Amino acid sequence: MPAASPRSLALLATLAPVAGRAGRLAGLAGAAVGLSSVASAAALAGLVDAIVFPGPAPKPLAPGLALLAGLAVARALASWTSERAGFAAAAAVRRHLFARLLARFSALGPVRLADRRLGELAAVPTEAVDAVAPLWRGWNPAMARAVAAPLAAFALVLPADRIAAAILAAALPLLIWFSILAGKGAEEASGRQWASLARLGGHLLDQIRGLPELKLAGTADRALASVKAAAESYGRETMSVLRLAFLSALVLEFVATGAIAGVAVAVGFRLLWGEMDFATGFLVLVLAPEFFAPLRDIGVRRHGRIEALAALDRIADVLDGDVSTAPPGVAPAPTAAPAIRFEGVRLVHADGRVALDRLDLDVAAGEKIALIGPSGAGKSTVLALLAGFLEPTEGRILIDGRPLAEIDRRAWRRALVHLPQTPAFFEGSIADNVVMDRPAPEGDAAAALARALRSAGIDDVVARLPRGAATPLAEAGRSLSGGEARRIALARAFWAAGPLVLVDEPTAHLDAASEARILDALADLAVGRTMVVVAHRPATLAGVDRVVVLEAGRLARIASPATILAERRAPEEAADA
Repeated sequence: MPAASPRSLALLATLAPVAGRAGRLAGLAGAAVGLSSVASAAALAGLVDAIVFPGPAPKPLAPGLALLAGLAVARALASWTSERAGFAAAAAVRRHLFARLLARFSALGPVRLADRRLGELAAVPTEAVDAVAPLWRGWNPAMARAVAAPLAAFALVLPADRIAAAILAAALPLLIWFSILAGKGAEEASGRQWASLARLGGHLLDQIRGLPELKLAGTADRALASVKAAAESYGRETMSVLRLAFLSALVLEFVATGAIAGVAVAVGFRLLWGEMDFATGFLVLVLAPEFFAPLRDIGVRRHGRIEALAALDRIADVLDGDVSTAPPGVAPAPTAAPAIRFEGVRLVHADGRVALDRLDLDVAAGEKIALIGPSGAGKSTVLALLAGFLEPTEGRILIDGRPLAEIDRRAWRRALVHLPQTPAFFEGSIADNVVMDRPAPEGDAAAALARALRSAGIDDVVARLPRGAATPLAEAGRSLSGGEARRIALARAFWAAGPLVLVDEPTAHLDAASEARILDALADLAVGRTMVVVAHRPATLAGVDRVVVLEAGRLARIASPATILAERRAPEEAADA
């Protein structure tokens, strides 16, 4: 895959306004560095001529020395300005890309993101965004210098010595052509390197997450070998990129050195034959390296640009594609327990799988229903549709008679209480993980937090901790047992206090005592709210009003909890008999 793909170049074009004044200043300062270098070389030539050949009336050296010192200060100042402005532009671009990626991840939602490898996604806002920064820190100022300095040097050399100017003019297209030739291979290798890095990140994360199962199955060594092979593949791709980058730099050095040597030979012979004076010859000799120095610098930095374009291609891969063609809703979210209606809802995934097929379902305001069925029946899809993570391919979902698509999405999600099977916890204290940046439902925030912890039945555990609710959680909540984690998630739900509760089997993998405590708290949470529960265990069904049976994305039937529980007990009783 070529690094400089059309979409990476298109994304790059959108970033120029983001860099803004800092990006333009970095370019102008880079050009100033090149111009001051050429001017310094010319001033040095004049000063050396005045020292070596003072003539019958020696010129004062002080003005020349002052000019040279002033140009040195100007060059240093321009270089400092270019570096500072380049860093500022790169920081602005980084912030912009981070914001766009986070907005994209939020728009995709957890369901669509689940289809992508987490390791590959994690590499985009980290390695890929970091790889883009050198465009503004180094490449753009270097390009400005590569335009300004050779033009200024050539403009001084041309009237002084046309032969030297012809040599420089002939070497320039050769240098550009060899640079492009070597760069094409580097672009392709850089694209392969980024693809290899993404595969390595995803593969390594998969192996780490599955390490307990791998150890129990006795296949950890095989997994280690596969990660090692992926790492070696990435290493080979990286070395391929570096090899081509060094080759490109070597070619540029060869062409530039040959051209400078040609200029030196031509000047030397004419000085020997008396066809050129020392001042002109020395001026041409000191300007020839200044003509090629910025171009060689471009060759060195070209690898950074190639890597940045390859990274932009990875970023564009995440940013491309429409999440939804529907206009954003603006209607307010309900504040009381809503009535829900599915009208002919059909959902077909991008790969053609039918997740829901013409689902018609009514849930009364304040009703508690359970969704059951085999794996793949569409239970989690119903929750994802209600949460707004997916949109129906056909049909519509009505909330209190209003289409869900017309309701403001952010307000709607703040009206939801979501209890997943495996709660997610973030860096911070227990209080931070309960509050989740939501405002207090009513009254004093500390009192509301205490009520939420008490309602979830976790207040006694929190009270025994040295710092109470201010106790920081270990990474991903690993300091909590399964039951404690579910109860903190319940406390989060009591704090949110939304009118609609979506629950995905809250008691999975818990012992009977923990299950009973969770279900008691869940019953309190359901009071005055509409609740949709994905249920697998019989105890969860006992607390709902109706049970909706799904099969292959279709509504098979609706029954009472007693009927479903009796049907499940019948085979067990027959086996005991």
